Amino acid sequence: MEFSGEVAIVTGGGSGIGEQITRRLVANGVKTQIFSRSRGEETAKELGSACSFLPTDVSDLESVEESVEKTLDRHGRIDYLVNNAGLTSDNLILRMSAEEWNKVIDVNLNGVFNCTKATVRHMIKNGGSVVNISSVSGLLGNKGQANYAAAKSGIVGFTKSLAQEYGKRNLRANVVAPGFVDTKLTEDIPGEKRSSYLDNVILNRFAEPEEVARPSLFLLSDEASYITGTVLRVDGGLSFG
Repeated sequence: MEFSGEVAIVTGGGSGIGEQITRRLVANGVKTQIFSRSRGEETAKELGSACSFLPTDVSDLESVEESVEKTLDRHGRIDYLVNNAGLTSDNLILRMSAEEWNKVIDVNLNGVFNCTKATVRHMIKNGGSVVNISSVSGLLGNKGQANYAAAKSGIVGFTKSLAQEYGKRNLRANVVAPGFVDTKLTEDIPGEKRSSYLDNVILNRFAEPEEVARPSLFLLSDEASYITGTVLRVDGGLSFG
């Protein structure tokens, strides 16, 4: 893919899908900043000078703005943003507490707003690209995940609005919607439940994180220069039809 020393921010870039996106960006010559509350320092150390870890709470706009300023001080520009940070707190709606609802919305949806708001004016200076990591749960819903599905669905509407608002300023914005991926978010799924999920996946397996990272990099790159406002499902056929 065509990259030439640009600067990227990846939220939640120290583990799972985000880590694989970070690694692939760095491998392609992109200076990459990991925004995360805790995970990412070891990844940044391993990847060397092209990668930095900035402790950041994406649900706190002030924290995000501080990290964006540090990125600009270090590199002078921002070209790419990957909003990947997320968490789950599953429960049935009648049992779900306000705290469980709010903490998922705060990170998964408000975090996307905060990071985009803090970076978009800098990205449109040279043209830029945003990839927001949603989920098929945001397209189909999922029992026990009303908070997560609502946040991930909100990301889709947010991204389509972003694409329309800033397309004329040469900013592209797209969504990647993964299905089941082998990460820390899914490793505790009981075997029987995991098997029932696989019954609905045409490829009959969970994805590896790098299988989501590859199409994410494609959408960031100039290879996707005429693609904006789209939702790319990377789900092994889970949402087929």
